[in-house]
Amino acid sequence: MAEIGDFYWEFAEFTRSMLPLSLLRAARDNEILVELTNGETYNGKLVSCDSYMNLVLNDAILTTKTGSRFFHLSECYIRGATVKCIRLSKDVINNVPAEEQNSKYNRAVVRSKKPYSSGRGGARGGKRGTGRGTGRGTGRGTGRGNGRGRGQ
Repeated sequence: MAEIGDFYWEFAEFTRSMLPLSLLRAARDNEILVELTNGETYNGKLVSCDSYMNLVLNDAILTTKTGSRFFHLSECYIRGATVKCIRLSKDVINNVPAEEQNSKYNRAVVRSKKPYSSGRGGARGGKRGTGRGTGRGTGRGTGRGNGRGRGQ
């Protein structure tokens, strides 16, 4: 039993820095097991996933909550909000870090090409209050609730 506990501890430490979607993207074209919140399980080949964790499986086997009935599905769509647990093979998990490093590098390159901007206001990214206007006007009137003031 110590071996099983050690495996889960290693898995938890290994996957702590990974995002769930990067794991799913790495699992494409591999067998996965998906358990839903209603207790049903799907076992099949992952075809695609999106940012909402919606999944498409090929050659899936649906097992009912009680485990008494099985259904073979040529293709199925699983809504991400209903996913409770996903089981992947260890080989898939070992392939993820290389993909993550590449994506981090690509994000850094894209960010470095953006023009400098300090946030709100300022037509050229300078200090706040420079550029076309400060962003604060007096409005139409100055008292009794007219315009942009407090009416004092």
